[in-house]
Amino acid sequence: MNLPIRARLFVAILVVLCITSLAYAGYSITRPSADQITLLAIFLVLAVLAELYATWIPSYKWEISSCIAINLAALFILGPSLAVFLVFSSSLISELLLRWGQRGKSAWNMIVPIAFNVGQLVVAVTVAGFVLRASGHAAVGLQSPNDYLWAIGMFLSYSVVNLALVRGVVSLSSGGGFFYGLWKSIREFALQYLVLCVSALLLTVLYSISVWHVFLALIPLVLVHVSFRSYLQLQTEARKTFEKISRILDERDHYTAVHSSSVAELSVKIGQEMGLSEREIEKIDIAARVHDIGKVAIPDAVLLKPGPLDDAEWETMKRHPVISAELIEGLEIYSHVANAVRHEHERWNGSGYPDGLKGDEIPIVARIIAAADVYDALSTDRPYRKAFTHEESIEMIGEMRGSELDPGVTDALKRILSSQEE
Repeated sequence: MNLPIRARLFVAILVVLCITSLAYAGYSITRPSADQITLLAIFLVLAVLAELYATWIPSYKWEISSCIAINLAALFILGPSLAVFLVFSSSLISELLLRWGQRGKSAWNMIVPIAFNVGQLVVAVTVAGFVLRASGHAAVGLQSPNDYLWAIGMFLSYSVVNLALVRGVVSLSSGGGFFYGLWKSIREFALQYLVLCVSALLLTVLYSISVWHVFLALIPLVLVHVSFRSYLQLQTEARKTFEKISRILDERDHYTAVHSSSVAELSVKIGQEMGLSEREIEKIDIAARVHDIGKVAIPDAVLLKPGPLDDAEWETMKRHPVISAELIEGLEIYSHVANAVRHEHERWNGSGYPDGLKGDEIPIVARIIAAADVYDALSTDRPYRKAFTHEESIEMIGEMRGSELDPGVTDALKRILSSQEE
């Protein structure tokens, strides 16, 4: 695992905090009862299984599992010290089992992810444990509204610390804004975390009846896990479908497939140059990569024609942004950029298509992609002409400023192109 120095330092600090948490838990631990030992063994098995079958989220580069409910329930019932040891033991065992097949590889490639994954869970439950200690109780009784408020406080502290540590190492390793990424994670998975918190409360209530009643909570826990896994699988399948469409386009028209990637990269740079928020830049990247997907419905005789299109052929070609938007608007992962994809060929002076929008009526994401699209088209060989030079392309882009292209977007694009030339 080739991590930057700052990411390695982050993991090292996390390991120190983890060791400190274990030492403090060992110092403050009290002798557990027979029921607590039984519950500890049950939770250990359940937490390991939950970690082994955790759901990987590619776009966030981390996993989510129902062990969150187990860890919180352990904190509510067993108290901070036993919860820390449970989390440490279960996460370490599951990490070793998951990486058993990698034991022939570099030790460093195993130690670092294990250290981080174990450390961040231990630190998260330790912070939540301090909230419990602040309440003045050894465990959560759930006998009064006040108890539920303290439980919610522990849930929030655990969840935020957990997400912040994961987002922190991702930001340090591969870039991206920490606060935007953290807020996005909270926004996207708040419901799943809330359900897991309710499951932890349910485990706590069932334990008050008897230690064996906790097994009744396995059914909702499994259902939460399966539903979330199915949701992510649906997203993954949708992305795979569009990847297949892109490959089909690549086989038909190599320019279109390569063009979309190039436009996406340049569009993101324009958005960054204009100082847009990370949320807007993310939308730009997503929209630019699928903005020409509708060309899959354009006949080869039109799409691959080695010369100018006649009026009828041009009307056919002008349908592709509408088709692109219709293809993606029903999918949750793309629906928020469908409007930008539809209007990517609109022009600042209203001469574009399909709806003849002009000026600020055109979404900013569409205006940015339009400028990047025009530059890439000018600077690339086409079936009916050779590419213009870099200087010629910049000059032609300048001539379109304020007529076909947004002046502010054009200025940002020209600054980027000038810096690349230098």
